[in-house]
Amino acid sequence: MEALNLAAIQRYLGKLNEDSKADPWVIKDDKLHKEFVFDNFIEAFGFMTRVAIIAEEMNHHPEWFNVYKKVLIDLSTHEAGGISELDFQLASKIEQLL
Repeated sequence: MEALNLAAIQRYLGKLNEDSKADPWVIKDDKLHKEFVFDNFIEAFGFMTRVAIIAEEMNHHPEWFNVYKKVLIDLSTHEAGGISELDFQLASKIEQLL
């Protein structure tokens, strides 16, 4: 798995955000990033559980942070040293959960 160059990242990001719900995915600190806000903690935790199952199936795990009803997700591929196609694949599957 190789890290994508900036032009490829921008192409993938544009496509991902065409189908994105609510706030768009952005590049933050050299990672694919999005903030999700739910109605309550149970919905946020349920979302994280569904993401965890997909991530485990893909063997590609997010960096994330949760407080109450907010979930922050950062995606990058450590083996590639940056953002790869795998990050965009996981982000797309995350969007499908919403």
